[in-house]
Amino acid sequence: MWIERLARDIGALGQAENTTLERALDQMSRAAALGVPGCSAALVVVWREVAGPDGSARHVVTDYGASHADLSEAFEYQYTSDQGPTVEAVREMRQVRVGDVLREHRWPGYTSMAVQCGDRSSVTQPSLIPGDEGDDDRVVTFGVHSGRADAFDEDVVVPLTALLAEHAAVALLSVGRQADVARETAHMRRAMSARTVIDQAKGIIMHARACDADAAFAALREVAQRNRMKVVDVARDLVRENTGSPARVRRPRPDSG
Repeated sequence: MWIERLARDIGALGQAENTTLERALDQMSRAAALGVPGCSAALVVVWREVAGPDGSARHVVTDYGASHADLSEAFEYQYTSDQGPTVEAVREMRQVRVGDVLREHRWPGYTSMAVQCGDRSSVTQPSLIPGDEGDDDRVVTFGVHSGRADAFDEDVVVPLTALLAEHAAVALLSVGRQADVARETAHMRRAMSARTVIDQAKGIIMHARACDADAAFAALREVAQRNRMKVVDVARDLVRENTGSPARVRRPRPDSG
């Protein structure tokens, strides 16, 4: 059935290799705008719950994707004014439906902006993004919007939006995990690179001073502390100087003092 297919397509957008959060949200919003009956624009927002200055909890935007620029403008107004269906959906953690914004009295400050941006009717569904224990403070709101009043068949679109929000939440968990793996891999590569250059610099000092590895590292650390540098940066400069490559900034060599 096309509903399940659309939901699977939304969920699959978080599984692609090297997918970023921004790209996944943009693709989800475009897929919904094209696939949901009556929908002319879609908005997918990731929120994180934070503690306010008074200790109360509030939701802040991590990132969002909108299929159309006008909907982005309308959402940014919602966020800054704290009025509108999207902010109410995440604040109350329930589905928010709008048949016609011109008949609405919940957000008087939002009406003119919504009409100007072509946001007459909408269905917005929040869903918790699953996470590890202690890391379940993220929420996705999945909203389908139309420039026409009463554009959505509630029997179809209301449960469909809830289904899409659930699939989006699971997909965004995958995106987050991929980002964590990428960060960990990059950190490991940097660490390995730093260790290699430090070992090279220690070898240079050991040869010049006829000392052991511990004494060579102590010499590197001493120069780093004296010049308020990182040990790895001192090591890089020393390796450059001794391999004939010009260093960007000349630093005192560990064996010079």
